[in-house]
Amino acid sequence: MASYRLRCAALLALFASTCHVSAVRSLPTRRSRFSRSSIRCGDKPSKVTIGLVGGGTVGGGIVEILRSNKEAIRDSIGVEFDIPKICVSDLSRERDYELPPGCQLTDKVDDVLGDAAIEVVIEVMGGTTLAKDVVLKALASGKHVVTANKALIAANLPEIAAAVDKANEGGGKPVHFGFEAAVCGGIPIIHVLQRDLLGDKIQEVQGIINGCTNYMLSNMAQTGCSYTDCLKQASELGYAEADPTLDVGGFDARSKLKILMELAFGVSVDEEDIPVKGITEVTSTDFEYAKMQGGTVKLLGVARSDGTHISAYVSPVLVPESNQLYGINGATNAVQLISAYLQETVLVGQGAGRFPTANSCVSDLLQIVQGICPPPFPKVAPKGLSYKNDYESAFYIRVQYRDQVGITRDVGAVCEKYGISIDSMLQNPVRNRKDAMFVIVTDPCLVSQVKLAVAEIERFDWCKGNCFFMPSMTKSS
Repeated sequence: MASYRLRCAALLALFASTCHVSAVRSLPTRRSRFSRSSIRCGDKPSKVTIGLVGGGTVGGGIVEILRSNKEAIRDSIGVEFDIPKICVSDLSRERDYELPPGCQLTDKVDDVLGDAAIEVVIEVMGGTTLAKDVVLKALASGKHVVTANKALIAANLPEIAAAVDKANEGGGKPVHFGFEAAVCGGIPIIHVLQRDLLGDKIQEVQGIINGCTNYMLSNMAQTGCSYTDCLKQASELGYAEADPTLDVGGFDARSKLKILMELAFGVSVDEEDIPVKGITEVTSTDFEYAKMQGGTVKLLGVARSDGTHISAYVSPVLVPESNQLYGINGATNAVQLISAYLQETVLVGQGAGRFPTANSCVSDLLQIVQGICPPPFPKVAPKGLSYKNDYESAFYIRVQYRDQVGITRDVGAVCEKYGISIDSMLQNPVRNRKDAMFVIVTDPCLVSQVKLAVAEIERFDWCKGNCFFMPSMTKSS
């Protein structure tokens, strides 16, 4: 009898749990045009109409990815894409990809923006003038926007964020803005910061965020070739633009760092307030001294928060072998995140190129049509957190000199004057007395202190030319 009662109780419990599950599953859900897809096998897929503004390298990559993965996308999320119009700058230029069926090429952006059937505008034309008009007008007309334009976002971030907010006033159909491809090409760093680490407390963002300079510095380290020769090779391989200033001057990396800072810390900083030093002064001598210290030289974008202030910079950095960024070579990008709960996270991948960049644009597009695209800049800075235009690090200082008595005494006196503790002074055997150098390695101090000390060292008659300095990660700061 007891056994019978137990079996009945079990059946009743199973029945109750089944009824409960059924009730939960049948609750009505609020759906929008782009909410999570619930297409079942055999259902007719929904069609989403896209307008491309920019039909070059990245635009062609987007077309190719959507064409070659058409069936996989349809079967996975129940959506098919139609591209009726692509706006290009030169209609006579031959395309290196197959145009979608029925697609019209135009050189007028209004043909795309004014087409009521187009639901998503993908801007991959580059520049910051016409591209800005395209993005803002598309948002104002209720179209979703995807862009790969880092310079546009860095220069106009508050205005774009305000346009997204305005487009979503009134509680109607949500309007989304995706820009995963704007930073580090194919690495999904934007989505990670928008969504995956939003509940964490990020303390530091640093990374190799320019492929051209990483290729050049890697080559200099591995082969010993000069800066000029490495730049020539980078240009021949397509890593450097005809005018490489944005890359080698660190300005491209600075634009990306500004965007990462907004996402990681919720603080908007004027790009011009972020200190930047490019790689044009890096020489083979610096790699020799870096090797002596068990490291190498990388161009990094770095931003740190101590809970009260955020500091940031773009500069060549002496990176020790123990750091994961040490082994990132070639045109590869990598972003290292230090956070309270996940601790250290490193994302590595291709930072540029047709398909890595196009794939990130398609990733944004797929999030939009599934209704899972996060707000573009969801992080809100805690009260009291502000930006400080000064940063702390250990430093590497290279000095070229004329040999005479008293140099060590002079250097020690200057460093003491500005509160800088010297960790070590290094010197390789002098091969040419007309080109003799030594290196000062400091304990952690502020870059403002180093600038004052370097300016005074350069005034000594034994100092030849300008000193070169960069942060060093070989000592903790």
